[in-house]
Amino acid sequence: MKAPKQRRAPAARPQEIIDAALAQFVETGFAGTRLDDVARRAGLSKAAIYLYFEDKTALFKGVVQHAVASNLGQVEAMLAGHRGPVAPLLSRILEFMALRIETSPMASVAKLVISESRAFPEIGQFYLKEVIGRGLPLMEGLIRRGVDQGEFRKVDAFMTVRSMMGPMLLAMLWRTVFEPIGAETLDVQALARHHADLMLHALRPVAGEAA
Repeated sequence: MKAPKQRRAPAARPQEIIDAALAQFVETGFAGTRLDDVARRAGLSKAAIYLYFEDKTALFKGVVQHAVASNLGQVEAMLAGHRGPVAPLLSRILEFMALRIETSPMASVAKLVISESRAFPEIGQFYLKEVIGRGLPLMEGLIRRGVDQGEFRKVDAFMTVRSMMGPMLLAMLWRTVFEPIGAETLDVQALARHHADLMLHALRPVAGEAA
């Protein structure tokens, strides 16, 4: 028989709390979530939550770190270990993002941030710094590398990356807002492959164009 959560090793408790908090935030939103509800869902006392997270905002930040920001470490590892042409890596990163949108809580967390940030700017600022503020510069550097290697035509890396990320943002909203109310299911990985193909064709150097 499965052991009660209260008897599990203390080292496992932060993850149990984060898992319970994510489910509760998705169900009731940031404003509607109470730490009592999270504790009940985790099978712990409310006091146990305070051993690891000082308040609800700190707990939400923990959820963001686990569900979204941790993915950036994998992208950073892809970039650090890559040598050679940029185009295949760009495609891999978009497909990696698509897979995470389809199989992880990443999209649900992004929806929460979008819906709650006006009322609770601190959670939006944290997401902006720890996710967007880390992720977009990584991609901008990749585009600049492609330009420097002559693989891509000379483009504005800032604008190119934001154009590139647009379909992934649409995919997150589609999966979390529109599919639950009856929209057709979006194949996010197919979208990523299609968009990568379009982007790579658009980035190809034009014959006779100055580098």
